[in-house]
Amino acid sequence: MPLDPVPGLLSRATELLEAEFSALPSLAPAADTERMASVLEGVAHRLSDNYPYFHPLYAGQMLKPPHPLARAAYALAMKINPNNHARDGGRASSEMEIEAVRELAGMFGWSEYLGHLTSSGTLANLEALWVAGQAAGTRPGMRILASEQAHYTHHRISAVLKLPFSQVPADHRGRMRMDRLEAELKKGDVAAVVCTLGTTAIGAVDPLPQILALRERYGFRVHVDAAYGGYFKLIPDALDEPARSAYAAIAQADSIVIDPHKHGLQPYGCGCVLFPLHVLHLKTTAPPRQRAEIARRGPRASRRNQPGVLARGCSRRGPVGYPAVFAAFALGGVCPRPCPGPCRRA
Repeated sequence: MPLDPVPGLLSRATELLEAEFSALPSLAPAADTERMASVLEGVAHRLSDNYPYFHPLYAGQMLKPPHPLARAAYALAMKINPNNHARDGGRASSEMEIEAVRELAGMFGWSEYLGHLTSSGTLANLEALWVAGQAAGTRPGMRILASEQAHYTHHRISAVLKLPFSQVPADHRGRMRMDRLEAELKKGDVAAVVCTLGTTAIGAVDPLPQILALRERYGFRVHVDAAYGGYFKLIPDALDEPARSAYAAIAQADSIVIDPHKHGLQPYGCGCVLFPLHVLHLKTTAPPRQRAEIARRGPRASRRNQPGVLARGCSRRGPVGYPAVFAAFALGGVCPRPCPGPCRRA
C-alpha cells in the first residue's frame, strides 16, 4: 500500500483553519494526547479485521475508498463541527452543500430542481417515495412497483410509509420486464415505479425509456434509483446501447437518488435526492384541502431559507413561488439559489 497522503494534506490546512479563528479566546489543552494516541493505536489494530477490502483493485466491494482529498476535507470540517440543519448552524458548509447538489443535478441535465444531501441513499429513496405517496393524494392503496432485482430497502421503505409494494419480475439480464410491468399498471393502482439504474447485485440497468413511455399511457411517477450506478452516466462509452439509452433519458424522471459515498468516492454516509422543479407544481394533483391551503397561503415565505427546506416564496427570481408552495411545506428540498438572510417576502 502507498503512503497515505491525508495526514500531510491535513497538516497545512489545519494550520490555516486555526488561523481563521485566531481571534477567539484561547483555551489550555484539556486532553491527554498520549492517552488519545494509545486509543487510536488500538482502533487501528482493530480495523485490520475488515472485509470486504477497501483497496481500489478489490472488485467485490461496491463501496470504493473515498478520495484522499475528500477524507482530508471531511476531517477538516469536523474540527468546527458544522450543523447543516439551518444556514445559521453552518453557513460555509451549507453553501458547499448547495454547490454540491447543483453539480449533481447538472450531471443529470437539471438546472431547475429541488434537492439536498442526506445521510444515506436509503433515506434519499425514502424521501422520494414519500413524495410519491403524497402526490398520490387521497387515493388509498396506491402501490409502489420495483424490479425483483431492485435494492431490498425499497420494500422496507414502502412498509414504513404504509404504501403497498409489489415486485416486477426481471429478465435473464436482471432488468425489469416491461410486459410484466404493464400487466401491473393495467390494474390502475400504481403511484410510482422505481427504475434502478445499476443494481447492487449485478449492475443491471432497467429500461428507462420504455418505462417513461408507459408513464404517458398509465400516469404514474418514475423514480430513478441511481444510488449505485448514477455516476456511470459520466462514462457512456463504457456502457452498452440499452444502458446508454437509459442514462440519456434520466432527465425525464420525476425524482433521482444518487449516492456520492459509492462511486462519488466521498466519505461514508452521504446520499442525495433530487426533484425536477416541474413535478412539484402540484396544484392540480394535491388533495382538495392541500390545494385550498396553497390558495390561502399564496407565495409567502418562511422566515429563513434553510438547507433541506425550500422557502415558501423568495425575494429572488428562481424556482420558488406560488406553484411550489405545497412543495415548500409538504415535500421539502433545497432552493438552489437561496436568499442570504431572512426572506424579504416573509
